[in-house]
Amino acid sequence: MTLIQRYLQRQLTMPILAAVGSLAAIGLLSQSLDQLEIIVERGQSLWVMIKLTLLAMPQLISVILPIGVFVGALVALTRLQREQELTAAFAGGLTRWQALRPALRIAVAAVVVGLISNVWLQPWAQREARDTTFAIRTDLAALLVEEGRFVQGPDGITVYVQQIEQNGLLRNLFIYLQRGDNVTTWDAQEARFSRIDGAPVLTLVGGSMQRYASNGVLTFLSFDRYSFDLSPFVPEDQTVQYRASDLWLTQLFAPSPALIESAGPRPELAAEGHSRLASPLYALTAMALALSSILGGAFSRTGYGLRIAKAAGVFLVVRVVGYGLVAASVWSPWLNVLQYALPLAVAALAVRVLFLQLKPRPSRLRLRLRRATA
Repeated sequence: MTLIQRYLQRQLTMPILAAVGSLAAIGLLSQSLDQLEIIVERGQSLWVMIKLTLLAMPQLISVILPIGVFVGALVALTRLQREQELTAAFAGGLTRWQALRPALRIAVAAVVVGLISNVWLQPWAQREARDTTFAIRTDLAALLVEEGRFVQGPDGITVYVQQIEQNGLLRNLFIYLQRGDNVTTWDAQEARFSRIDGAPVLTLVGGSMQRYASNGVLTFLSFDRYSFDLSPFVPEDQTVQYRASDLWLTQLFAPSPALIESAGPRPELAAEGHSRLASPLYALTAMALALSSILGGAFSRTGYGLRIAKAAGVFLVVRVVGYGLVAASVWSPWLNVLQYALPLAVAALAVRVLFLQLKPRPSRLRLRLRRATA
């Protein structure tokens, strides 16, 4: 790689990284707002919210990366063309392909990053997020406890807590349990969720128990410490249900009967697998369209707004059609081939148009002279 090529690659890399980083920050903000329910309604910690937000990022990379490449390349190429640095590079002996090679290297690197994310990072992150969400939804501490409110749980249990401290300590707790005609209540000054031999329990400190039986007998008991068994209130038939986005690539292309029953039919899983492999190719399409919009015409001091708008429109249409192909491949599996062909064909066409437009066109005066001398 020559010195000029290294310079061009550096000038392209920084805006692309900035664009991808900005889009990633917007994605993180959007995901964090969606996860606020975990803290507000489920009583989880801030770390759980941050964890789920970060685990959602690999799935967003396939969307963010091509857009970041397109926006960053447009910014860099517009500046290089406006300041005539590309013209100086060509005047210094740099050929068209040599000038395009740094941009193609960056696009190929983006494709590799997208493949790594889709094949390895996304299923791992999605499974971790699914397991964490399942644990939150089945967490009795979140289901049964809400500060200042009576929460009705399963199997006739009702729990009230006056105050929940940051360390998980419950203050002034009241439990009401009805089984048929038998009613039992517990009250305690303090309580805390824990596990004994793997079973969930609620340890009550400084309280009493009252039990009214169906035969009219009232039983009263005061205690310093009492372990309230929560096992009868834990659903035993609940398991984590993984979706197609949570599965590994091998599971998508060769699913077991259990996965087909839980995650979806075989054509849907295959379409998801091909989408993961094909979506990074849109980084090549984005770079080719950016190059074609800026370098595919005459130099302009007034800007390249119209060319950029056309390239952005083409990229938007191609990406939407790509999403449509993923959905259509569920019904027609042969359309999976088009998931790869579409971004590659548009990228090749953009490069072809770029070189066609770079060829000098004869002016009208030259055409008249040729006709006159013919």
